[in-house]
Amino acid sequence: MTSKEQLIEQHIREYESRMKHIDELYERAHQAAANLDTKDGVQARLNELAAQRALLQETTDSIKTMPLDKWREATVRNAGPMAVWDILAQKLEDFVERHE
Repeated sequence: MTSKEQLIEQHIREYESRMKHIDELYERAHQAAANLDTKDGVQARLNELAAQRALLQETTDSIKTMPLDKWREATVRNAGPMAVWDILAQKLEDFVERHE
């Protein structure tokens, strides 16, 4: 395996780790919402967060299957999903803090 391939594998492992964190936060948010007496807008917010998570998963999956020669170009052009993960994680953390 070349150093380029190793670097890509490292990035993919990091992406997968962040997806796991997002999934854990989403589960906490879902549990917190289930414990609420009122659910005004809460389910809609959870659905919005779930849609963002699904889009992030699609991006991650496409990056994982991308040919090596296209990988750098695509991740640089899209700035990779890192910023999206950070924003989604913050939204989920805020949701959990408000509803737990």
